[in-house]
Amino acid sequence: MAKAKNTDKLVVQNAAKTLLANIRFASVDDPIRTITVTSSIPNEGKSTVSINLAQAIATSGKSVLLVEADMRRRSLADMLGVRSRGGLYSVLSEQVSIDQAIVETGQKNFYFLDAEPHIPNPADIIVSHRFAKLVKALSAKFQYVIFDAPPVGTFIDAAEIASLTDGALFVVREDFTKREEALNAIGQLKKSEKVKLIGTVMNYCETETSEYYYYSYYTKDGKKVKKGSGDQGTSKKGIFTNRANV
Repeated sequence: MAKAKNTDKLVVQNAAKTLLANIRFASVDDPIRTITVTSSIPNEGKSTVSINLAQAIATSGKSVLLVEADMRRRSLADMLGVRSRGGLYSVLSEQVSIDQAIVETGQKNFYFLDAEPHIPNPADIIVSHRFAKLVKALSAKFQYVIFDAPPVGTFIDAAEIASLTDGALFVVREDFTKREEALNAIGQLKKSEKVKLIGTVMNYCETETSEYYYYSYYTKDGKKVKKGSGDQGTSKKGIFTNRANV
């Protein structure tokens, strides 16, 4: 069991590193440094993708700040196991400074800015001039800033946040999200000319755990080979992979 868990963890880490590489290649002349991560509906794993992407960035030697921007359904603090003396609302209302609110996560180069529970009128806060100024201030302090935003199909927050960042990643959970839901959410993001959709991330998808996966199941011309008796096993435990349009 331990070996299987370690293999799953390695697959996730490799997928996150590949996702990071694709983000860098997506805009070489104008590097993408501030990123909004969202999905069409809840429970697609966008927060898991946000954390793993941040960890990949930190491992690469770059400083990264992960921001809890899903103010109605906070989850990152518990997932990371960290607590702070203040969050987004405290910073925007000037009760604490940015430096006082930001906390270390335990991984070198990886920092976190939480959001307080029960923030009144999150949508009004996100469209405020103070929030826009905060995004610029954070991008000046860190090499990468990731905003874990609410689902697009639930609130307008994600589109507003994405309009302030360099690009947006759209998370889709395999065998969970309906095609119409995903298309409607992407359509909503594209309504704003300021939103740059970097691409999509397929989450919880079946991934062969063999280290020879990319060579064993794809031919030189990119065609996938049918699985045979030599399969090494698969996993759906939090695995995500970025698809060709990322």
